[in-house]
Amino acid sequence: MKDLCFVLMPFGEKKDATGNVIDFDAVYRDLIEPAIRAADLEPIRADEERTGGIIHKPMYERLIFCQFAVADLTTANANVFYELGIRHAVRPWSTVLLFAKDRGQLPFDVGPLRALPYTLSPGGTPAGVEATREALGERLRFAREASRRDPATDSPLFQLVDGYPDLGHERTDIFRDRVRYSQEKKEDLARARKKGVEALREVERTFGDFAGLEAGVLVDLFLSYRSVKAWQDMIDLAGRLPQPLAVTVLVREQLALALNRAGRGDEAEKVLQDLIEERGPSSETFGLLGRVYKDRWEGAVKENRKIQARGFLDKAIAAYLKGFETDWRDAYPGVNAVTLMELREPPDPRREGLLPVVDYANERKIAAGTPGYWDFATRLELAVLRQDEARAAAALADSLACVREIWEPETTARNLRLIREAREARGEPVDWLREIEGELAGWKPA
Repeated sequence: MKDLCFVLMPFGEKKDATGNVIDFDAVYRDLIEPAIRAADLEPIRADEERTGGIIHKPMYERLIFCQFAVADLTTANANVFYELGIRHAVRPWSTVLLFAKDRGQLPFDVGPLRALPYTLSPGGTPAGVEATREALGERLRFAREASRRDPATDSPLFQLVDGYPDLGHERTDIFRDRVRYSQEKKEDLARARKKGVEALREVERTFGDFAGLEAGVLVDLFLSYRSVKAWQDMIDLAGRLPQPLAVTVLVREQLALALNRAGRGDEAEKVLQDLIEERGPSSETFGLLGRVYKDRWEGAVKENRKIQARGFLDKAIAAYLKGFETDWRDAYPGVNAVTLMELREPPDPRREGLLPVVDYANERKIAAGTPGYWDFATRLELAVLRQDEARAAAALADSLACVREIWEPETTARNLRLIREAREARGEPVDWLREIEGELAGWKPA
């Protein structure tokens, strides 16, 4: 009798975050089921259950008792994630994950998990199925063979929580102490950020072995170095982080930011391109890649390499545009695309249609929650692009009231300087824009 492999995935046709349709029945039929059978396992899909009684009972039983499982995390379906959580809580090994890499990145909490990417066609059916089918079958065959010898743990609960599932009161006491210690260290970092990089380094020296620290404390340290523009400290710290944290999307994106700011654009580009290949596109990753090309464009302009400059500018626009198209709700890559379109000679005509879309996305974000610096800075930059002096002045005041890190107003001032210089070259009036630029460049903490 063959071992059973339970398949956790959506069924039928579902839309992703951008409204594109995915045919999950085709994904199962053409990709997942053949791979499971090729590994000499028997597939069972959740929605194929038609037994009477409480519908959850057979699902729970299969999550618990099936020796193997495959979970498709595409679209971050709530049911699939709930089922995956149960599976990880009761089975330390034999769960294989996959996702459509061209339909967005995995959420942060599952980002560190080893998931197999596959590709979808424009019509939402799996593409390049033979190679992906073989890769999935290979992972299942490996899990099947390992189960007879020394199975590899793939559940993060069993990997990261010492002694799980044996959670006696002694472990609870240790956990309570760790929480208290972590909170103290976060408070130390908050105070050190106001003093500068040396104070942050001193706090880091008190950490000792990273293994006993919560990931949140290490991320706080990592981003604290960013807040004081300590790019090399960020790069060095990334190399010392525990592997499960070092491979997360957040850390790799911020490492790329630091590498680029430290003048190591080639390395930053590779980090970001690898991330897109492994984890799929996101507005943030493409936005950071756009910044790498934008910096190369500026460098080429300063050295009067006109043809190269034009090429880098076009690459930057394309990267920012892909980022905005990946998630229309994120105005950051959109405003950068529109700004760079304004800087081309002649200006890119696409900016006229894109600008109101970016403006709407940003205004919806401001209205939906508690806006921060970048929301108001985006409003400011869009007002400048529209040559709306009154709206720009109001957005400037809101932006300066929300500054968190010293490099934020510097970045906005830099963008406005580029717009001003392009308009000056065209003979357009820019005195009011120069004043706004000066206010940003001259910002100092209260």
